[in-house]
Amino acid sequence: MTVTLITGANKGIGFETARQLLELGHTVYIGARDAERGEKAAAELGARFVPLDVTDDASVTAALAAVDAAEGRLDVLVNNAGILGAEAVDGPTALRVFDTNAVGIVRVTEAALPLLRRSANPTVVNVSSSLGSFWAVTNPDRPEFGLPLPLYAASKAAATMLTVQYAKAHPGIKVNALEPGTTATDMTAAFGVGRPAAESARNVVRLATLGPDGPTGTLTDEFGTLRW
Repeated sequence: MTVTLITGANKGIGFETARQLLELGHTVYIGARDAERGEKAAAELGARFVPLDVTDDASVTAALAAVDAAEGRLDVLVNNAGILGAEAVDGPTALRVFDTNAVGIVRVTEAALPLLRRSANPTVVNVSSSLGSFWAVTNPDRPEFGLPLPLYAASKAAATMLTVQYAKAHPGIKVNALEPGTTATDMTAAFGVGRPAAESARNVVRLATLGPDGPTGTLTDEFGTLRW
């Protein structure tokens, strides 16, 4: 049975990804920093909950140790946790956004690598964004052109670059990033846009279920390779 850990999975795309992977037979660990919400989400889905705050080294270490003790390996890691940081453009907000959206990927992936190496088909999926694409944000024909979210966009550009670098450094592990699609979540509520999270989650599931010969080091959306 495939063992999967999803960060930030108590709601939104992470929650729906967990639901769909459970339907495919995965053993899914829902990582969430809020224990009450995480336990509730896991109970609703029939998943397992592990406390996990991607901005806290001790929390990340403990979460992966718990998965290790229970499963002895990790087959799929989905780095989904993220924040928008739209309230201000200043140093403290920038630190918080990058700590969650980029440094969080480093914390969790580094802690997960020993477990992933024990898998027959290790896979990492980083939920990035087309807002981190130079091509998209400078293209007047793209919706990203008119979205003033500099900290989120920059942190997602970092997430995509981390994807490429991890794929190069660990050729035995598939590491891919994706733009899941504009989704109606808590983060996008102020914009009043987006489709149901379940639709975007299908894009995450696609990368989370790649075979051993699947691609690595890519950035895609539902239409294929995304220029960045």
